[in-house]
Amino acid sequence: MGGTKVALRIEGDGARAVGSVFRWPTAPESPSTRPRPDGTRDLAALARHVGLLRADWGGPVEAVGVAMPATLDGEGRVVTWPGRPHWTGLGLREELRGLFPEAAVRIADDGDLAALAEAGRAGCRNLVYLGVGTGIGGGVVVDGRPIPGPGRGSCEVGHVVVDRAGERCDCGRRGCVQALASGPATLRRAAGLLGLPVPFEALREGFTAGADWAVSAVEESGEALAAAVTGLCELTRPELVLIGGGFASGLPGFVPLVAEHAGRLARPGAPPVPVRAAALGGLSSLYGAVSLARGH
Repeated sequence: MGGTKVALRIEGDGARAVGSVFRWPTAPESPSTRPRPDGTRDLAALARHVGLLRADWGGPVEAVGVAMPATLDGEGRVVTWPGRPHWTGLGLREELRGLFPEAAVRIADDGDLAALAEAGRAGCRNLVYLGVGTGIGGGVVVDGRPIPGPGRGSCEVGHVVVDRAGERCDCGRRGCVQALASGPATLRRAAGLLGLPVPFEALREGFTAGADWAVSAVEESGEALAAAVTGLCELTRPELVLIGGGFASGLPGFVPLVAEHAGRLARPGAPPVPVRAAALGGLSSLYGAVSLARGH
């Protein structure tokens, strides 16, 4: 589950698999008709798409893995989800049991799961992964395990501070890499430079064509990500840095840009760690969720 869309996949012991992607419902445009936000419409959409996929699959579901960017308490209730604040207080585990009454359901941090999935695909036991989309998630894998580890929370790479005077993040701090380099942050910067609203497709076309406003907006995001990557590498000494997520995967040339900026930040005696595009693109956490279910 992401802040904008949800990816679903069912697979078994054979080669057959079915999957789908849908976007969360949006609120009505008119403020006068907009209802008080809650999770009801989101859950209804989730139930509908789960039902369609299960009908396509046609068989039982034994285990479910869920990759979530939200912070949950011990009972599976949403404590905070800045990407969808109206989910606060929602009993997610209970809702999922209602959708899958016959299955074991496990929920884990989407960044940790994505990092593990990418580490497995790359055959690398020590890496840093950043997923750039509606927010910035990711994780750090050391000796094949995510850190800090079970019972100690997740590795919130999106909230690494790279500019103390930077934009305010939805977590309340200033200068988190998420506030500077996420998809929405980059689009806002581009709109400010162009003087017009900028959808993602326009940014991609402008960046590919070398338009000054688009290049400038994307360059700043690349520099912020490179600063975060450099700090994480100093702490964990990975063999590889992978960058994925829907925004990064959909913007040709973005990952090489981050790699270039990270290379400039290298210091003597500490050569830059290779920075590459994630193999699973925008679906890293989905495959991590599948692994979580299989591990059950």
